Amino acid sequence: MKSSQAQLRLPTTGKGLLNITAQLQQVVAQAGVEVGLCHVFVMHTSASLLIQENADPAVLRDLERWMSDLAPEGRRWEHDDEGPDDMPAHARSAITKTAETIPVAAGRLALGTWQGVYLWEHRARPHLRSVMVTVIGTPRSEP
Repeated sequence: MKSSQAQLRLPTTGKGLLNITAQLQQVVAQAGVEVGLCHVFVMHTSASLLIQENADPAVLRDLERWMSDLAPEGRRWEHDDEGPDDMPAHARSAITKTAETIPVAAGRLALGTWQGVYLWEHRARPHLRSVMVTVIGTPRSEP
C-alpha cells in the first residue's frame, strides 16, 4: 500500500463553482497509485465540494440560483459577523459536502464521462481555499 497527501491552495473569484478536477488528477499522478482512492476535503465552513456535470455550464448556473433560493442573503440571519453573505454561506455548506472520495483506476480519477469535481465557493468575495487531498492504494508497477 502506498499513500500520499497534498494540500492545494485554490483561489476563488467569489460565489460560484470552480472545477478542480485537473489539480486533483495532478495530485493522483504524482502519488504514483495505480488502483485506490482519492479523498478530498475542503478545510472551510463556507465552501464545499461537489461532483457534478462538467459539460454544460448551464447546470452550474442553475445550481447556484437554486442554492441562492434555499439560503438567501436577504433573509434575517442572526449570525452576520462578516457581512450579509456570512450565514448563508454556512447554511449552504451545511447542506452540501466538505469531502468527496473518488476511486482511482489505472492511475487516474475514475470519474464518469460528464463528471467533474468542483470547489463551491459560497462567499461573495474571493478567498484562498485549502483543500487536503489524500491518495491511497496500490503503487504503480515499475516497467
